Amino acid sequence: MEVGNYTSVTQFIILGLTEDPTLSVIFFVIFLGIYVVTLMGNVSIIVLISSNPQLHTPMYLFLYHLAFVDIWLSSSVTPVMLMGFLRKGISLPFAGCVAQLCSMVKFGTTECFLLAAMAYDRYVAICSPLLYSSHMSPRICILLVGMSYLGGCVNAWTFTGCLLSLSFCGPNKVNHFFCDFSPLLKLSCSDISIIAIIPSISSGSIIVVTVFVISLSYLYILITILKIRSAEGRHKAFSTCTSHLTAVTLYYGTITFIYVLPKSSYSTEQNKVVSVIYTVVIPMLNPLIYSLRNRDVKEAMRKAAVRLYS
Repeated sequence: MEVGNYTSVTQFIILGLTEDPTLSVIFFVIFLGIYVVTLMGNVSIIVLISSNPQLHTPMYLFLYHLAFVDIWLSSSVTPVMLMGFLRKGISLPFAGCVAQLCSMVKFGTTECFLLAAMAYDRYVAICSPLLYSSHMSPRICILLVGMSYLGGCVNAWTFTGCLLSLSFCGPNKVNHFFCDFSPLLKLSCSDISIIAIIPSISSGSIIVVTVFVISLSYLYILITILKIRSAEGRHKAFSTCTSHLTAVTLYYGTITFIYVLPKSSYSTEQNKVVSVIYTVVIPMLNPLIYSLRNRDVKEAMRKAAVRLYS
């Protein structure tokens, strides 16, 4: 059997979340609503931060890019999933499948690095407030954002390179709602013993590094907060971190399940459910988490509403 980047399969059939017609209609309405809320919420965050000088700070620069990444992460997957509810078996050309995987991995990985940068920002703000302006200067912030996107691209190239090195010469039905790497591996007629490990190592390394940065940042934050004598002061300091901690817990819990745990430890259906959470649901929740639990964002939204309706 020939192994290499030659492929006799020119398109893949995406089977989707369900084949039940009734569930398909229900899911279409639900996920269309989620996608609309995702776009509206994240675009609102971007517009709000861009138009409000009070939000031109490092923390909101990272939030701005997090909203941008969430829009593209959700848009990489949701439109194809919605079409799958309307029509059984969506056909995607091989190049389209590769592009979808590359886009999803790129923006998903970028989110990991942005969440780590936001944790470092909170660490500097709480533990070294007098040095905040120098440690989180515009140059450093731009560097952190740029490195986040670069890290996303590198991981995406890893997944894409591994996928392009496979041969597909038989079944072309992907048992998923998008072109994820794991279900595509099952369709390959190449030797996948090494190829299957490389993306897990890449993603696992990124998760370990970013989780280490986040954990270390919050360890120092916790130590600093415990040294504050007044309960009000401790609550005020910790309240600036709750939104970020919520987002980190949701996101890292799901991507660890998908890309780090052994594939034999969960079923394809569990994979689908968890993938829905981190590619569709979390991009919708992030703007809600950061707006409802953030005093500055709520105040900016209130002023914007007053200007709009006055």
